[in-house]
Amino acid sequence: MKTLTNHIVFAGGGTAGHLFPGLAVAEQLLRYAPHLRITFAGTGKTFEIRYVQRAGFEYLKLPCRPFPRRASETLRFLTDNFAGYRAARRYLQAQNVSLVVGLGGYASVPAARAAARMGIGVALLEQNAVPGRATRWLAPAAVALYAAFEEVRTHLRGNNRVRVTGNPVRREFVAQASAPRYLSERLGGRHQLLVLGGSIGAQTLNEQVPPALYKAGPVLSNWQIVHQSGERDAAKVRELYRKLGLRATVLPFIENMPAVMSASHLAISRSGGTTLAELSATGVPAILLPLARATNDHQRKNADVFSAAGACRTLDARELEGRLDNHLARTVVDLASSHSERAHMAHAMTRLSRLDATRRVAQSIGMLLRSIELAAV
Repeated sequence: MKTLTNHIVFAGGGTAGHLFPGLAVAEQLLRYAPHLRITFAGTGKTFEIRYVQRAGFEYLKLPCRPFPRRASETLRFLTDNFAGYRAARRYLQAQNVSLVVGLGGYASVPAARAAARMGIGVALLEQNAVPGRATRWLAPAAVALYAAFEEVRTHLRGNNRVRVTGNPVRREFVAQASAPRYLSERLGGRHQLLVLGGSIGAQTLNEQVPPALYKAGPVLSNWQIVHQSGERDAAKVRELYRKLGLRATVLPFIENMPAVMSASHLAISRSGGTTLAELSATGVPAILLPLARATNDHQRKNADVFSAAGACRTLDARELEGRLDNHLARTVVDLASSHSERAHMAHAMTRLSRLDATRRVAQSIGMLLRSIELAAV
């Protein structure tokens, strides 16, 4: 692969869950083929630009909007997405792009749709057990679809391009997974509870987790709390912990997630596909609170896979009687007070990990690029 000189565009990445798998694959591709040109196309969010530029890749901003929830948003949706499609088409043609990799979500659509219309190859990454709207729409035109969950096949029947590789994770997670920490250093000393609401935070977790941990009482006396809150609610969450008399480190976004996650003994988390891939890579047992309004209920479907394997406990607010924080407090007490149960769950988490996913996806994309290069000769 070292001789590959193609230009590849990774499209999408509005959240960490979409962006980081793409960055992981792009960095792996460069190790195989250092002369590749790689560009990321997205909506121009500061978060995207910062991480893409930090990784050393080019960035292209394209107009794009999510599917409208209200009729009043329809016109803006149509005009912005058509403008994004036209801009993507001009770029793909002018910059001699060989392949577009859609990372999922609405931000992947303009470039992937333009590529498909132009006869440029499209590959897709799908992080969740239920493929999103963008994946379902683009899948018929894709030359390859890399899925994190086997369950994706049932939603894309007849598509023989689906390859279940697992969800790519950054190489720092693979490095952290090299030792069975849940059997050694996690046995003694101070414990760490990690609260994850995703890269932009989760209002329900920000409001419900602090009182739940307060109600858990003395069982957490030897636990350090690290809470990723999102930028908007950070000050409010810090103040809530202060009022409850709980010591917690509240961060809008955790920059060094591989190190923080690998030092954790238990997580309370949403159940997005990338977060679950990172938890399984580091072997962290979890209490999952699926986002109820997630498209096609994909977070619950993700959680079901991990619950069935014994890697987590799932608390779905739609199924619970009474207050969510009371249910969460009881679950925290059960797990925080039982090292053996956490160790069992950590083993199950580790068994679900696909540490070779990044390598497998990158190698497959490299083969696609080679075939495109040979066809052009």
